[in-house]
Amino acid sequence: MTATTTHPRSLPTLGGFNLGMIGLELRRMLRNRRTIVFTLLMPAVLFLLFGKGGDYRAERLGDGNVTAYIMVSMAVYGAMLATTSGGAMVSIERAAGWSRQLRLTPLRPLAYIAVKLVLAMMIGAVSVAVAFTVGAFSGAEMPWYAWVACGLLAWGCALVFAAFGLFMGYLLPSENIMQILGPVLGVLSFAGGLFVPLDQFGTTFATIAKFTPVYGVGEIARYPLTHEGDLWLAVLNVTVWTALFAAGAMWRFRRDTARV
Repeated sequence: MTATTTHPRSLPTLGGFNLGMIGLELRRMLRNRRTIVFTLLMPAVLFLLFGKGGDYRAERLGDGNVTAYIMVSMAVYGAMLATTSGGAMVSIERAAGWSRQLRLTPLRPLAYIAVKLVLAMMIGAVSVAVAFTVGAFSGAEMPWYAWVACGLLAWGCALVFAAFGLFMGYLLPSENIMQILGPVLGVLSFAGGLFVPLDQFGTTFATIAKFTPVYGVGEIARYPLTHEGDLWLAVLNVTVWTALFAAGAMWRFRRDTARV
């Protein structure tokens, strides 16, 4: 991996945000095949383990069945893993000294963050598509509009974790960063009600869960199926956490590129 591929003259006036930059970064991201395979296959495997039961296919929930509910939850989890890993790959660049090389280019912090977020969201879209494809062949049932809406929302709301991964990539400069963040995402998923309904643990746990970054994503993605939950609170949750993580990532980027 070389840091000299991007030349200052190849960066336009938009601060470095262009298709050439995105293509370059995408090729570098796809080199980490272990992380890519893990983030794409893990949600599908979990769905097949926990969401394929005959009882779930027969039990109705909202406009579909329980299998569909679990499928959407696993798609959210997959998007979380994929977008987090996509953003967190910046840690490899830090270890290679890429951040210092960026000081020599006109690349602006906002443009760099935008490129990383776009790449993470591209991987997240594939992860959601894989989960939904497996679910479609495994008994998930819901109206066509719910398939479309749940898929788009699971993918779009995962932007918060693209920003989270980018932020963590600057805080934890390690090539094995997903070995650290993977368990963290698992704990957050339980705490945010993604794996287990919040009402099973009482009101105190449910109240705490609403402050986790996973809560809003799960509630919004499943809403077209269930029509349940406080949608405005979930939107506020996703908006606030995305802004916080993105601001943190830009702050750390400026610190890194300011070093001599």
